[in-house]
Amino acid sequence: MNIHPSGRASAIKEYYFSKKLREIAEMRSQGIDIISLGVGGPDLPPPAEAVETLCEAARMTDTHGYQPHIGIAGLRQAFADWYMRTYGVSLDPHTEIQPLAGSKEGITHLSLALLNPADKVLVPNPGYPTYTSITLMSGAVPVYYDLTEERGWQPDFDALERMDLSGVRLMWLNYPHMPTGAAARRETFERAIAFGRRHGIVIAHDNPYSLILNTEPQSILSVEGAKEVAVEFNSLSKSHNMPGWRVGVASGNPEILSWMLRIKSNIDSGQFKPVMLAAAKALEQTGEWHDTLNAAYARRRKTAEKIMAALGCTFDPTQTGLFLWGRITDPAVTSEQLADRILKEARVFITPGFIFGSNGERYIRLSLCAPEARLEEALGRITQLKNT
Repeated sequence: MNIHPSGRASAIKEYYFSKKLREIAEMRSQGIDIISLGVGGPDLPPPAEAVETLCEAARMTDTHGYQPHIGIAGLRQAFADWYMRTYGVSLDPHTEIQPLAGSKEGITHLSLALLNPADKVLVPNPGYPTYTSITLMSGAVPVYYDLTEERGWQPDFDALERMDLSGVRLMWLNYPHMPTGAAARRETFERAIAFGRRHGIVIAHDNPYSLILNTEPQSILSVEGAKEVAVEFNSLSKSHNMPGWRVGVASGNPEILSWMLRIKSNIDSGQFKPVMLAAAKALEQTGEWHDTLNAAYARRRKTAEKIMAALGCTFDPTQTGLFLWGRITDPAVTSEQLADRILKEARVFITPGFIFGSNGERYIRLSLCAPEARLEEALGRITQLKNT
């Protein structure tokens, strides 16, 4: 039988973590204890009020039907209130907010809503691999722009202006930056919005890490004129320890959000109402809850820094977010070789930087999503390996 995959399926590979976690699961099935410092999946609990709201709503008889694709009004209003408290940004809950089943879903919907075959997309290098894969799935062409340690992992807009921008429809930004932890800069946002307005390019800002070990959360929508060309994604996965709940939001330009809704309404059937009610409750959390969360991450970060040093890597102590990004100092070792050796010999899973693009090749990434005891154990294993 002459059966073969579509062109879009052939253009992409299985997500790195999907493949690697399958390998780790096989190792664990053989009795091998693997400490995972790879995936950024929060292991701490969500707000207790959100869990209680979920349980109460799920027991009701009228909460199990299909829900509107635009989300319930209470969730849209909760996101609007949260944006005002957190970023000082005013959003119309009726037209400038679109709840999502996670921001990864939103990346897909925006790309399908904007891109035609052969359109171009500006993608950061290094950056979140999904920007590339979804661009390819959309039939568009990723055009990589460099982020470097020397520039603080910020875009060089002068270099972008010198590029051939014909056919570019979309540009991805992500601050605090994943994987490097570089903080958001007001100047970067202002130049991005001016760049987008000047060239008719939609600016998509992916913003899930702004509340993790970061004292100055920022939104690109706070820049004057941003709503003319920008859409921002946010998520409760990282900020509220709810990765499996799949709750995110797209906000910004109302017309672009309406195009995304056309795509979304033909793909899914709305989110579970108890999840949306619980998410609205989670968004009511005060700064005290996040202070407690960040105190736990700060303790973990200290151990992660020791692990990075034990690996012979250097790092920027000012970086923010859910990870620690470090530079490999041994020129003879690639990021993949180092990660594979640590997995095989120390039984610790770390992320090689090459998966985020060519500019990530000389780096590795550690996740803070592991209990302190496991981080300490990982440090002991790696230190012992180094001393043998």
